[in-house]
Amino acid sequence: MSRPPVPADIPPDLYGRDRPDRLMRFLDRAARALVPVLARSADAVPPPRPAPAPRRFLVSAREEAADDVVALTLTAADGSPLRRWQPGAHIDLCLPSGRVRQYSLCGDPADTGAYRIAVRRIRGGGGGSTEVHDDLAPGSPVGVKGPRNAFPFVAEGPVLLVAGGIGITPLLPMAREAARRGLDWHLVHTGRTRSSMPFGGRLADRFPGRVEILPDDEGGVRTAARLLRRAAPGGAVYGCGPAPMLDALREAFEASPATALHTERFTAPPIRDGRPFTLRLRRSGTTLAVPADRSALDVLRDHDPATPYSCRQGFCGVCTVRVTDGTVDHRDRRPGERTPGALRVCVSRAPEGTCLELDL
Repeated sequence: MSRPPVPADIPPDLYGRDRPDRLMRFLDRAARALVPVLARSADAVPPPRPAPAPRRFLVSAREEAADDVVALTLTAADGSPLRRWQPGAHIDLCLPSGRVRQYSLCGDPADTGAYRIAVRRIRGGGGGSTEVHDDLAPGSPVGVKGPRNAFPFVAEGPVLLVAGGIGITPLLPMAREAARRGLDWHLVHTGRTRSSMPFGGRLADRFPGRVEILPDDEGGVRTAARLLRRAAPGGAVYGCGPAPMLDALREAFEASPATALHTERFTAPPIRDGRPFTLRLRRSGTTLAVPADRSALDVLRDHDPATPYSCRQGFCGVCTVRVTDGTVDHRDRRPGERTPGALRVCVSRAPEGTCLELDL
């Protein structure tokens, strides 16, 4: 009895027999079934990487540090040691409401028993500072992620620290580190009134001659050139405070003898080279227009005030959403963390006139 001919697309028997090998037939069928699935998987948009869970902390102490400024000491709920950090670092504070906000660490980096932050009440803001002021008391549970550092202190050469109001918080550890290393350093602290400026007076008492306190109501608003008066040749300037102060420092910096300027903002940086585009929310079918001078986060928060966010500068990842269609113009500060198919809505955009479909 003759055998049926072997189909041309089935691999021959491994041993040269005139019938298809069962193993090869099985592998062929498996490959035919898997290749389309793998191809679809390769084209699919991967979801953003899940963020690590926050560590559970407790508010162990609370202090009124200035007008509308509260300082909190945070300790691990299980009493275990904390991660060490460097001056300029911040943490993500995960509040009981689900809000996440970033605050600079203003304590001692060598203290592995507690983190210390200070929060100014922002009236009319997103509600995070109000929750800290009104709801967090000693014993309150919070979540903490980090520390992370987007404002590192090099600790070399002459150093000038320029703080505006609550902007002194990341500069306090820098001042202590500069003193510990024996550097030539000065700190200039400006603000509306002395009573609104936290910590500066204590630092001035501890380091006489190194700290200059300049309230606006005791001499007027100082120019950037005045704030940079103590900048040393070849030195570095570190500034933290309101956007107008930082913009003025940048404009005046070229005329100073210092060679490096490092700054950290309270709020989102201005949008540069913005172009209008649209967002389409896949689940609801809603289309939102993003103008050239606003961020996708601003527009999403207008649509849904509960939209999560934190740093507004493109590095923390809290606002990341999945993109199911469209091209992303990535503008976040950490290129190595850019995930295909993900958008950090606080800073990233889309090419002019195009549409991004979000998994929202």
